[in-house]
Amino acid sequence: MTERLAVSAETAGSGPHDFIAGLPKAELHVHHIGSASPRIVSELAARHPDSRVPVDPEALAGYFTFTDFAHFIDVYLSVVDLIRTPEDVRLLTYEVARELARQQVRYAELTITPFSSTRRGIDARAFMEAIEDARKAAESEFGTVLRWCFDIPGEAGLEAAEETTRLATDDRLRPEGLVSFGLGGPEIGVPRPQFKPYFDRAIAAGLHSVPHAGETTGPGTVWDALVDLRAERIGHGTGAARDPELLAHLAERRIALEVCPTSNIATRAVTRLDEHPIREFARAGVLVTVNSDDPPMFGTDLNTEYAIAARLLDLDEEGLAALAKNAVEASFLDAPGKTRLAAEIDAYTASWLSSRPLR
Repeated sequence: MTERLAVSAETAGSGPHDFIAGLPKAELHVHHIGSASPRIVSELAARHPDSRVPVDPEALAGYFTFTDFAHFIDVYLSVVDLIRTPEDVRLLTYEVARELARQQVRYAELTITPFSSTRRGIDARAFMEAIEDARKAAESEFGTVLRWCFDIPGEAGLEAAEETTRLATDDRLRPEGLVSFGLGGPEIGVPRPQFKPYFDRAIAAGLHSVPHAGETTGPGTVWDALVDLRAERIGHGTGAARDPELLAHLAERRIALEVCPTSNIATRAVTRLDEHPIREFARAGVLVTVNSDDPPMFGTDLNTEYAIAARLLDLDEEGLAALAKNAVEASFLDAPGKTRLAAEIDAYTASWLSSRPLR
């Protein structure tokens, strides 16, 4: 029996939050381990009591309060350390899909960092089998299609880049759901150009390039990602707002920015939501998508991020639907899948608008 929540416009309510709750969506920037809910984190912490991560779900709220980006990375890695067996991997992946389905996410590209698991002793083949088993179960049971982005943890250096590239390009290991290749972690002190040979190999193997860039640095990092890593989308891209030429380039080429407002506040990349550059991106005509990044760690979810975007960009229901269709356009879903999801968004919106009481 499917758990996909087919919320109709007639039953979803009448306010913008209700509209968002039922709106079919795609999510393009959400991290695998960073999506572990307090319930799952506490269960994993109980399995591995030598970890410093609190077992009490209520204590996790304080644990997930970050002083800066470096502190966020430190806490994030402590959660990474809880994923030690293929069973842990499968549990996490399946539960992340369940949460996405609850929010009407029909398609998601989940950023996965396999190096973090293989370096901790999980067999690479068993890791791939675990995520694929969860992916197939999620699509069958929830109706949510998952695809993978394999992500280099930049803080781990070129050893991690080599291993991630090997896992992404070896036909004996490469999972069926893999569509893209990324780069995450700190940007300061981790220049993008050094990863060019690894992205070249991944792109040659048919993967799309989606590095993080400009999250905590300036536009130069985004240019490096575009020139050296041949980025087709940019994770965050916050610093791009400081360079009108870069914004024009992104807009002209339809290179999407994967914007994650609450994440940027939580990691102190942006001071206040009202100062978030999403408005500058939209004014410049950049293709903007809204995403949740590491939602439980930041006390958010995708529906909340859409509500924030609605306020910052002054969007009505049709504007929110257009925002949802941005993510469909920027996704690596196949053409028939894009057509179906865009049509579902349109049908939902038309039904919602037609059911509103006359004023």
